[in-house]
Amino acid sequence: MGADSGPGAPAAVPWRKVLYERQPFPDNYVDRRFLEELRRNIRVRQYRYWAVVRETGLIAQQVSCVAVFFTLWSYMEQGELVPSAVLWVCLGCALLGYGLYEILGGFCVRERTRLADLQSATIFLAFTFGFSPVLKTLTESVSTDTVHAMSAVMLLAHLVSFPYAQPSPPGSLSLNAALFGSVCLASRLPGALHTFTMLSCALLVFALWPCLLHRVRERAEWSFPWAAVLVCLAGVGGLGSLWPEGALLLSLALLTLTLVCPLLLVHLQRHKDNIHGPWDEAEIREDLSRFLN
Repeated sequence: MGADSGPGAPAAVPWRKVLYERQPFPDNYVDRRFLEELRRNIRVRQYRYWAVVRETGLIAQQVSCVAVFFTLWSYMEQGELVPSAVLWVCLGCALLGYGLYEILGGFCVRERTRLADLQSATIFLAFTFGFSPVLKTLTESVSTDTVHAMSAVMLLAHLVSFPYAQPSPPGSLSLNAALFGSVCLASRLPGALHTFTMLSCALLVFALWPCLLHRVRERAEWSFPWAAVLVCLAGVGGLGSLWPEGALLLSLALLTLTLVCPLLLVHLQRHKDNIHGPWDEAEIREDLSRFLN
């Protein structure tokens, strides 16, 4: 880069920013007007603290969902929960959630009929119940420590790959990771009915609940923070009944995630310095859809 008075820049001939004609200037030459087009932070979004806190509630409640699922599995492994009772509770929650989902949907156009939803649920429950004895013995040749490690990694992958921006329906990678971790944990339960119950809970927590929560955010925005808080309290309370130190760690993690991280984001956003100018790639802002027809 040079200047008008620099070497290789004859003053008699003005420089033009064009490529289609030969000029008596070096290829990398620009004049003093180059930096006049410099623009700073023209596309930077200004975040508000409480708005960011509200959005992080989705992440916090998803972490708490994993804690709730782990709590259910621990109590079933210890024999303190009867599988049939858990199944009836899951069925009640599923029907209640489906009804709420339909009510919040209002008169919007449905892509699937209720009969199709019933068929999908029946097929899933039938196949899961039929393969429960197989899933129960799936990891018999694998050590318990390895199974627990695989489950922890898969549930962590579920949290990392979860589509928080559009959680309905859950992403295939996130859902498959959660179900794989659930199968690993369910295979360590006492019986086939325990395995079936655990997988039904996994479907309810990791597949159906995100869809309902997304509908709540769209149709009843005021109730979303309360739903997220209730799930977080359930996760911390359930984990606290098993492992008080773990509940304390989870509480600190949730507080950091929902209060400290948004504060850091808002604070660091003030120091953001993006520069734009003639060196940027060209952006086509004209509507070119007419050329695609």
